[in-house]
Amino acid sequence: MGILDRISTVLRTNVNALLDASEDPRRTLEQVIRDMAEAIAQARGQTAEVIAQEKLIEADYLKNHRLAQEWERKTELALTRGSDDLAREALRRKIDFERNAEMLARQLAAQQEISAKLKRDLTQLEAKYDEAIRNRDALVARHRTVLAQQQVARSSARLNLMDPSSELARMEARIRGEEARTAAYAEVSELSLDKRLDALETDTDLDLQLADMKARLRGELPAPDPAKAEAQPGPTADTS
Repeated sequence: MGILDRISTVLRTNVNALLDASEDPRRTLEQVIRDMAEAIAQARGQTAEVIAQEKLIEADYLKNHRLAQEWERKTELALTRGSDDLAREALRRKIDFERNAEMLARQLAAQQEISAKLKRDLTQLEAKYDEAIRNRDALVARHRTVLAQQQVARSSARLNLMDPSSELARMEARIRGEEARTAAYAEVSELSLDKRLDALETDTDLDLQLADMKARLRGELPAPDPAKAEAQPGPTADTS
């Protein structure tokens, strides 16, 4: 009964999974619908055949059951007429028909289970087929939307990996470092210039004092008065 396996496979089919694996979702969905329609046609034929077999078995069972009852009545009739030989033969046939009826009853029960399963599978398959027909366009549209969202997510992830802001931040930090170093060099140069100017002023005072000493030695200037030097106020001490 290969149709049962086919129906089971189609019923377990995950349409979304098929669409995900397909480059053309609409064509894939159309193929799935055609497969379902074919499976339904085969399932209907197989189900009808199984039901027909069930009816034949049921008819044979009812026939044997009815004959067993008839031979039971004949057995009783033969006994009432005092014909033991006829009663024995009638009873033998009654037993044969009863055995056949029991065997057919078991076959009928098994056939009914198969028929019931085929009917359930066929009903489910038809429901899935109707759902696929109704939702064909919606499924394709939803699948395309999902693919578009996935593409956007992948593009966003790539942009995050290639984020130029990090490069700009590193460039800004580098420029700020260069600016800081330039300012530091300028400050150092300014300090050096101040020291050189202070040194020039100090050298000028020394030259003046040296010139005064030379002039005094030559007698061009009077010698300094110690009393006046002591009387001159010195620098005021800083008490702050």
